[in-house]
Amino acid sequence: MTDCIREIAVPGPVPRFEIPGWRGALGVVGGITGRGANLPGGFDLGLWSEAPVGEVMSRWRAFRGVEPGFGAVILGNQVHQTRVRWHEGAQGWVQIEGADGHATSTPGLLLTVTVADCIPVYLVDPVKRAIVLLHSGWRGTAGGILREGVRTLVELAGSVSSNIIMHCGVGICDRCYEVGSEVMKGCGLPADGAGPWHADLRAVLVGQGRALGIERISTSQWCSGHDRDAFFSHRASGGRDGRMVAYLGMPA
Repeated sequence: MTDCIREIAVPGPVPRFEIPGWRGALGVVGGITGRGANLPGGFDLGLWSEAPVGEVMSRWRAFRGVEPGFGAVILGNQVHQTRVRWHEGAQGWVQIEGADGHATSTPGLLLTVTVADCIPVYLVDPVKRAIVLLHSGWRGTAGGILREGVRTLVELAGSVSSNIIMHCGVGICDRCYEVGSEVMKGCGLPADGAGPWHADLRAVLVGQGRALGIERISTSQWCSGHDRDAFFSHRASGGRDGRMVAYLGMPA
């Protein structure tokens, strides 16, 4: 059975939504920033946007300041592939090129990925105290980034798949995600008729997770397309929207 949940808005100056129950039950901080409807231009954290660098970095500093239990923030330039990087120790800002996933067993490292429709996938092994955060668009989903995330936990943290807890976070729903046959076929979905088709990436990821032996899986009920008052959507805005940051970490 897959649990359907809604990330809960966190009060404070930084618009963000937290996976309910994880902080208390698992000892991890997991969530995603929001649009910030009352902020001019929104709380855009896109590092490669057209916004002035000073404004973007001020928002990043504000975001980092609301979770003081982390000495380092891991972020990167994502490329819609399947590379997952393992991190053991760091301080300050760590910028990684060409990685769509991050993993660690070190407390005090806050893993982040930027999203605005793609699915952030959160993996936690509460037994080995290790975590993975993935940026899973259709190419990453089709290419097996979830498999790479699980492999990283198994090989580097000694995890057992049945102990891993998985959450598919805020992203675009199938009704808002109209796609061509290449997306459907890449994700193992039927592409009957003339199209266009609609792809449910979270459902595909759930199926992949089950096949990998993950038993505890949840999915977000938020849609970045339907819920644009709370979140950014690249597809719904015609490419004009900003970026949210999904985050996962174990406070030191």
